[in-house]
Amino acid sequence: MTYRYTAWFACIAICLLAVVLALAWSPGWWWLAGVAGALSLLGLADVSQRTSTLRQLYPVLIHFRYGLESVGPEIRQYFIERDAEEVPFSREQRALVYQRAKRVQDTVPFGTIHDVYGNDYEWINHSLVPTHLADHDFRVTVGEGGAAPYEASLFNISAMSFGSLSANAIRALNLGAKHGGFYHDTGEGSISSYHREHGGDLVWEIGSGYFGCRDAEGRFDPARFADNAADPQVKMVEIKLSQGAKPGHGGMLPAAKVTPEIALARGVPVGVDCISPAQHSAFGSPVGLLEFVAALRELAGGKPVGFKLAIGHPWEWFGVAKAMRETGILPDFIVVDGAEGGTGAAPVEFVNHIGVPLQEALMLVHNTLVGVDLRDRIRVGAAGRITSGFDIARTLAMGADFCNAGRAFMFSLGCIQARSCHNDRCPTGIATQDPRRWTHLDVEGKAERVAHYHRNTMLGFRDLLCAAGLSSPAELGPEHIVRRVSGNHVSSLANIYHFLQPGELLGDVPERHAVFRAFWADARADTFAPPPRVLEMRASKSH
Repeated sequence: MTYRYTAWFACIAICLLAVVLALAWSPGWWWLAGVAGALSLLGLADVSQRTSTLRQLYPVLIHFRYGLESVGPEIRQYFIERDAEEVPFSREQRALVYQRAKRVQDTVPFGTIHDVYGNDYEWINHSLVPTHLADHDFRVTVGEGGAAPYEASLFNISAMSFGSLSANAIRALNLGAKHGGFYHDTGEGSISSYHREHGGDLVWEIGSGYFGCRDAEGRFDPARFADNAADPQVKMVEIKLSQGAKPGHGGMLPAAKVTPEIALARGVPVGVDCISPAQHSAFGSPVGLLEFVAALRELAGGKPVGFKLAIGHPWEWFGVAKAMRETGILPDFIVVDGAEGGTGAAPVEFVNHIGVPLQEALMLVHNTLVGVDLRDRIRVGAAGRITSGFDIARTLAMGADFCNAGRAFMFSLGCIQARSCHNDRCPTGIATQDPRRWTHLDVEGKAERVAHYHRNTMLGFRDLLCAAGLSSPAELGPEHIVRRVSGNHVSSLANIYHFLQPGELLGDVPERHAVFRAFWADARADTFAPPPRVLEMRASKSH
């Protein structure tokens, strides 16, 4: 036999030797015999099975490899990963959230760890005459002029459903939102009893499964929607078209996970697979989407209604913008979700290679609304790996009115980025339905941390505004944010990105913006279908 069996044979030999010593000398040797015997039996099982070649070739020994492999992410995170390395959030980003959530010192010594001469390094230009702002609770009015406008914070909790997060995590987030005066997006899993316990402001997200407002066949039910939307806790309604982490995918909650609590919140049968289709059944065109927005707004008693989307095919978004002009129906808000957004579980191809990243997606949405002269009538939110006051400043400078974050608020609850959200073994009790884990999450204490993180981040954002000599977030523009494009070339975002002028798309298509030049003219308000030139390109490739 080769060395491949050395570990197995050694275990057998040690077991036999320990048995002899236990019988002839001292019973204390039985523990060693037991351990070696168990490993010997493991080796026998390895060589007897036929599903794994490695186990056959390296009995016993292979399990040491499996063990090291299983703790590889933790080893990298705690011992190898650099402080500024984002995978997907850096140690520096996580530490900042923890410190602000716990209200401990968040200043750093000895200078930045970032390479200020490296590509993509960013900063905000400061002023020699800084301002002084006493207030940090900046607000933006959504649904202005409507029956029930909402004063939203500039920083809120992004969509995360009960089912993806535990009961106590939902409780703590909502209580924290109430303490801090910001909103908590329900996620497409609808409004659970845990969202209602503490009365924090809710944005009710309506996905393609119409959870909380569906009939027995999974179709939209206006009566059930109106009943839930009438809850005073629901401040706005958000139609989810797609999300950054897995746009165009849909999903399924397996029957075993559809508990009575989840079934009640979603309006589905207990113990039956819960399907989220990849697309909506209530509409099938840009005009249909806006008519759905108008219908929901009426059913909700005039509360603000908008939609969330990750940008994909640009002509589909352009069709929605054209439909706004043609119908006169406008959403109260649009939330742009970047491809860097997170989820409990998504196929690796979708996580890594589907969807437009936040900055480019936000620029496209902002520019389009400016170009059709509607930007001042629609509020734009943005979500995608936002953790600090600078992230908020940059995002607002690029055209957003407010920001949302999901994983950052999970960090404030105590998430350690174990990346076990999908296997029900979250070590912090946040992303699990295992009561042995989530019941240990202290709702009151974690809610305080959620509120502290929000407050201290907004204080940091306020201090950036003051340093830049600005008096309000509305004064932030792309000229304030500077990026190193290459070793000796820096440029403000105003020069890096092309910004349209109000109404520019209502005339000739701007030549300087390639995506508008390619797809704007052919986009249609009555269909999401590809324009003729795209179909022609596909046909030419097929030949």
